[in-house]
Amino acid sequence: MGKKTVSELNYIDNLAKNKGKIFKVKLIPNSPQTAFIGEMADGTLKIAVSAAPEKNRANQALLVFLAGRWQIDVRFLKIISGSSSRRKLIKIVS
Repeated sequence: MGKKTVSELNYIDNLAKNKGKIFKVKLIPNSPQTAFIGEMADGTLKIAVSAAPEKNRANQALLVFLAGRWQIDVRFLKIISGSSSRRKLIKIVS
C-alpha cells in the first residue's frame, strides 16, 4: 500500500460528485492501514481497512473512509449489496 499519486487521489475524490451513482467496491479488511488501493480492471474500487470483518466494523470503516475522502456525511452512503461479502455495491444517496 504505497503512497498514492495526486491523480489517484483526485480520481477517488471526483467519484463523490456522482450522487445516485452505484460504486462497486472490493473491501480488504484487517489491513495495516485504511487506504484506497486502486481500481480493478472491471472498475471496482479496491479499498483496504484496518478494521476486522466482524460486527459490521469493516463496513463501517469503509463508509467512514469514503465519507471522509468525499467530504460528505456518512449517512449519505449506503451499502445496497454485499454487506457480508468483500464485494459490495455502495450508493451515494441524498
